[in-house]
Amino acid sequence: MITFVLAVSLLIMSPGPGVLSLAGVGAAFGWRQGLKYLSGLFFGTNLVCLAVISGLAAVMVADPTVRTVLLIASTVYLCYLAFRIAYAGSKIAFIHTPRPGFISGLTLQFINPKAYAVNTTLFSGFAFYPDSLIIETSLKLIMVNLIWIFVHLLWLYAGVKVNRLELPHSTQKNINIFMAICLVAVAILSVWSMMR
Repeated sequence: MITFVLAVSLLIMSPGPGVLSLAGVGAAFGWRQGLKYLSGLFFGTNLVCLAVISGLAAVMVADPTVRTVLLIASTVYLCYLAFRIAYAGSKIAFIHTPRPGFISGLTLQFINPKAYAVNTTLFSGFAFYPDSLIIETSLKLIMVNLIWIFVHLLWLYAGVKVNRLELPHSTQKNINIFMAICLVAVAILSVWSMMR
């Protein structure tokens, strides 16, 4: 069980679309908007968990067409989020555009390849209760969610802290651009790994 907790912590803490976009939303839009986005990520993550546990994700990803569509959708969406974060602190007319919230977070997790990969690794491996698959899966869900919430709140807090430092406009804009570049880099790495 300790190995499982360590694996969950490392996999969830590693930069991916969810945590990078969450920190970016926190830095660009603040705590309240970040919590809305976080709640969407949370529900999306749990839907992905259920898809992995039930085997639905394996059936979906086995089809190359579905896998390609998910890859394209996630790449486009990550680039869209990156663009929104990069220009959140500028004078460009994004005032009339809705901020990333619950639906944005939910959508990201649904098309996020890292969410499927992480959950497949966690729920198909690390057997620590061989007598009952139901008890083991339930314990894994509880531990994953507790660690997930803690880690994601830390990432959001880091983003919000950057926002509250009252940095000069140019520095805030540079941070937003850096977060956006990180998201685009994750999207590129995702495409590259699928094409190998």
